[in-house]
Amino acid sequence: MPTTPETQPAGAAQSRQPRSDARRRIHPAWLVAAVAFIALLAAAGFRAAPGALMVPLHADFGWSMSSMSLAVSVNLLLYGLTAPFAAALMDRFGIRQVVAAALTFVALGAGGSVLMTASWQLFIFWGVLIGLGTGSMALVFAATIADRWFLARRGLVMGILTAGSATGQLIFLPPVATIAESIGWQPASLLIGIAALAAVPLVWFVLRDHPSDLGVLPYGAIEDDDRSGAATDTSVSSVPTKRSETGATRRAFEGLFIAARHRSFWALAIAFAICGATTNGLIGIHFIPSAHDHGMPASTAAGLLAVVGIFDIAGTVFSGWLTDKFDPRILLVAYYTFRGVGLLILPWLLSDTIHPSMVLFIVVYGLDWVATVPPTATLCREIFGESGTIVFGWVFAAHQIGAAGAAFAAGVVRDAFGEYTYAWWGGAAMCVIAAVLSFAVKRRLIDDRPELTPAEAGL
Repeated sequence: MPTTPETQPAGAAQSRQPRSDARRRIHPAWLVAAVAFIALLAAAGFRAAPGALMVPLHADFGWSMSSMSLAVSVNLLLYGLTAPFAAALMDRFGIRQVVAAALTFVALGAGGSVLMTASWQLFIFWGVLIGLGTGSMALVFAATIADRWFLARRGLVMGILTAGSATGQLIFLPPVATIAESIGWQPASLLIGIAALAAVPLVWFVLRDHPSDLGVLPYGAIEDDDRSGAATDTSVSSVPTKRSETGATRRAFEGLFIAARHRSFWALAIAFAICGATTNGLIGIHFIPSAHDHGMPASTAAGLLAVVGIFDIAGTVFSGWLTDKFDPRILLVAYYTFRGVGLLILPWLLSDTIHPSMVLFIVVYGLDWVATVPPTATLCREIFGESGTIVFGWVFAAHQIGAAGAAFAAGVVRDAFGEYTYAWWGGAAMCVIAAVLSFAVKRRLIDDRPELTPAEAGL
């Protein structure tokens, strides 16, 4: 008669002790998370680079800010629109295959750009290649690692991986700006390409799709198993190991179809589009050129933008803590209001030197940079329930659409008026709209949704 957990003798409980000892070793999930962080950091090398490279490109080729901004807009647009479908690619081809290909795309886009001779080539290298590469490693990559490899500490892991982009900006932006200013934009672009390519072997040899590929349970599964007294294979069966490509794609479209029928989705999406416009689109891309217009060296402006990355990490963690204690809508109203005030007074803060008022702006803007993410994600989960993650993926796509539109529009404003003042003021006005929309969101779980067939979902 086989021995079961209910029938095994009391002395047999000692046989479980080695598993407790095994828990003292570092779980492979943490190594996977560390490599994922490095991959996100390497891919983030380009996220803040255009602002540092646009001035030297203009000096070398005479390309207008409008044409360069349009290429960056394509990048931001693909970065957002690729994200909802990246999970389907990872399900079919595997995490490491998709991530390795994404890093290769980033390396080809950054390294290949040194061969450019015409402005339209920016759309290929900066727009398409880097846009698809970074888009395949957006929030969905971090969520996939956290969901598959962790049953405990998922929130912590998601926060750490989300901070990878901010850390990448912090690490890469100052040297990229310094090299571009002192040596040339080509070596600076090659630095980004080399960094992305260097992460590929690490991704290929360490990342795996599921814990079962290494013969382990997700982090936290053994502990849950010991407390419940359930058999080990029960814990394993509770963790999905396969997903079909069709299912993931269909769920993405069904999530959009469900959400689009409700005003709260559009309020969140439009507000988050304004968030993208006033961060990645305006400050992220055009702060350095605008500071340069006022006589500040590009390397100095890049250093200020890197400081935004430092406070970005602290602001995101603190915002998550606040979201657990206060109404997320009130937090969003406060965040967008502070951001709007900052953009409104920015034209009077820019000068050829750093002064206390500019430092204060950088600190506040850094704390506010992605502080909107935790309350926005929480509202998506509260309103749309199990579909909340997918809905947030589409809200994030709106974020990047807003960033793309603002990146291009600010370049047009600069070419038309010779300065960025109206772009900053336009961003301030949009923040007022975002604050109003955030307050208008209804915190009510949508639980009366009928099950959709593929035909009803338009698939």
